[in-house]
Amino acid sequence: MPDPTYPIHSYCVVIAGGDLRSIPLSDDEDFFERLQAATKLTWPKPKMLIINFPHNPTTMVVDRPFFEKVIQFAQENQILIVHDLAYADLVFDGYQAPSILQVPGAKELAVEFYTLSKSYSMPGWRVGFAVGNRRMINALTRLKSYFDYGMFQPIQIAAIIALNSDQECVREIREIYQSRRDILVEGLNRAGWEAERPKATMFVWAEIPPSLKKMGSLEFSKLLLREAKVAVSPGIGFGECGEGYVRFALVENEHRIRQAVRGIRKILQK
Repeated sequence: MPDPTYPIHSYCVVIAGGDLRSIPLSDDEDFFERLQAATKLTWPKPKMLIINFPHNPTTMVVDRPFFEKVIQFAQENQILIVHDLAYADLVFDGYQAPSILQVPGAKELAVEFYTLSKSYSMPGWRVGFAVGNRRMINALTRLKSYFDYGMFQPIQIAAIIALNSDQECVREIREIYQSRRDILVEGLNRAGWEAERPKATMFVWAEIPPSLKKMGSLEFSKLLLREAKVAVSPGIGFGECGEGYVRFALVENEHRIRQAVRGIRKILQK
């Protein structure tokens, strides 16, 4: 799987007793070159590739040709694909997140996960679904039957209504996150902290300012919490390649975001 990555993606392999290989994530051909090299050097042969686009934590987005390369790679190396499409609807500036299942042949070796936590603001209810390869879904079904017996029925009904009703609510949620994104990124840039405007997700992935980068992401996060009263996630928590970055989550309202920017500005001015 790519590095950095959302922690459960790597820990699920560890919990299952698997052997994990991390591939530094980049937005160029280097990713596939590294992926091919790691596959050739790994024994026993890899069984599965776990990916997540739009990406948490880096907010990286891909287009359909990227998934076409992924499927071609999986076919050539006979491995399975798990794609986490959690942020399918939290997209901005005209970008649309593709599904890996749009690629011909994908259903022969891939499954895709979706959650209502983000698109419909149902994080506490943990409603989601998986679609794709029949054998993989069957294996998940059998496994789930030993873990639980189905979620609380009113939650299932609420999820069905959310999916079948007018999707105006999804647009409204998307616009809320986009507004928060703009306020945070513009505020950081004005404060002297260069940050890119993400095309998707509910996060901003920001490289630590050069003057403070030597602190490391963990100590820098502690500094923000202590001096600016702002909580961020240190990049190292998402893998070795996340060092030097922090992740902002756009979970606060606009007033609180502006308040956070003011606190951060004071630290940078020092």
